[in-house]
Amino acid sequence: MIAYKIGDSLYLNITNRCTNKCSFCIRNFAKGVGGYDLWLEKEPTTKEIIEAIGNPENYKEIVFCGYGEPLLRLQVVLDVASYIKNNFPGIPVRINTNGLGNLIHGEDITPQFKGLIDVISISLNAHNSETYDRICRSDYGEEAFYAVLEFARKCKNYVPRVVLTVVELPEVDIEKTRKIAEELGVGFKVRKFEKS
Repeated sequence: MIAYKIGDSLYLNITNRCTNKCSFCIRNFAKGVGGYDLWLEKEPTTKEIIEAIGNPENYKEIVFCGYGEPLLRLQVVLDVASYIKNNFPGIPVRINTNGLGNLIHGEDITPQFKGLIDVISISLNAHNSETYDRICRSDYGEEAFYAVLEFARKCKNYVPRVVLTVVELPEVDIEKTRKIAEELGVGFKVRKFEKS
């Protein structure tokens, strides 16, 4: 499933790869969400993604969020977002990401979001690097937590709305993560831990 509908939003599932192996990730417990099987047989091409979008005029937003980290396929995200903005300029584009795009690509990728991405939702998921390392199990170790914060800070320069999110888990101090978001001057959202 490349494109799938949840509520009034159209979600784009473009990869199953991820740089984190989060203990709470729904991928550990289910094939997908909302009754959709999100395990891809192969990663879709830009053309296949655009075809899967079809006419999105009835959706309130289009979201890069599947069973993987979309910014591993940065150029595809940018190309598809450009297509959406050129053909359906009134529809907001959001990326849901683990916030490790700059580490993944070895450079600051955030300037490339300007004019293409309206909202970026970044999974912070912990109040400090030790907790993040323990529950998110990133390929980048304890460096990852600080990279997420820096990514959010840089996104503010190019993306109109930046939101840090956190999953409600016993080992995570929600109020401390909320304070981090406040200090960065970005939005904040708590997500429920769900196994299905």
